[in-house]
Amino acid sequence: MDYLFAPMEGITGYVFRNAHHRHFHGIKEYYTPFISPNQTRKLTPRELNDVIPEHNEGIPLIPQILTNKADDFLWAAKRLKELGYMEVNLNLGCPSGTVVAKKRGSGFLEYPMELDEFLYQVSEGICGLGMDLSVKTRIGKTDPQEFEELLSIYNRYPLKNLIVHPRVQTDYYKNHPRMDAFDLAVRESRNPVFYNGDLFSRDDIRNFRNQYPGVEAVMLGRGLLTNPSLTEETPFTAERIRAFHEDVLEGYRRAIPGDKNVLFKMKELWTYLGEAFEDSTKLMKKIRKAQKMEEYRAAVECLLAEKPVCAQPCFPGWKKQG
Repeated sequence: MDYLFAPMEGITGYVFRNAHHRHFHGIKEYYTPFISPNQTRKLTPRELNDVIPEHNEGIPLIPQILTNKADDFLWAAKRLKELGYMEVNLNLGCPSGTVVAKKRGSGFLEYPMELDEFLYQVSEGICGLGMDLSVKTRIGKTDPQEFEELLSIYNRYPLKNLIVHPRVQTDYYKNHPRMDAFDLAVRESRNPVFYNGDLFSRDDIRNFRNQYPGVEAVMLGRGLLTNPSLTEETPFTAERIRAFHEDVLEGYRRAIPGDKNVLFKMKELWTYLGEAFEDSTKLMKKIRKAQKMEEYRAAVECLLAEKPVCAQPCFPGWKKQG
């Protein structure tokens, strides 16, 4: 089974990807946080920095695009081809309220006729560019029954793959994935189907693989942020975390002006990475409260030196809610 690294806005940019790719193994493809093109026909400095080849040497990277306008999508795809990319991914999964309000991400799923026309235009344009198109989708806006019609739309177009996160937009990341919808995709999709959703531990992955032996790839997100070695059999140790952490930290210090901004990025990562340690609550508070780089480094070193890494690090997800 192949493993894909999900795009996580604000976290899995090029600094993080480079560090992860150097220290851990097993990822077939990384996906960028979404690019959001508009009528200005320009990538923002942040978007361009994230995809330029010199920031992604040796990294198998798939850019993800978020829009509901075919012309904007095709402009972005052409620009990405100029940078050397031959596949782009359409984001139909983001559940963020601000994104959905603009009829983008999973908000676009509420308008199947418009989505069908969008995919018709995009598929023709992508073919003309000689590129591949993949789609990452939720199963609907509010009702899982919406997925039957959505799947029939996807089946009309030649997708490199269809990555299904079996939640509706209004689930956000709560509730359990709705596997009946994923089962429908496995049975009825004319395109290769990959899975995304709540695979947080090696046991989760093993159980999924046993249940769906024909699914060739899974996309991992929060599980990999908690345990960056999730796709390996190698033990995840404090020494490996220390080396990885230093690489990420120094990468951000080179890329971002001001320690305050760097600390914000690092604390966001620790939201997930902190779950890899036993009894880490008090020291995690020190990390979150650190205002200066010296305080932050001291708190991180205390955690690494004093708290053991969990035998099976696992992002708790919404399992805390039962």
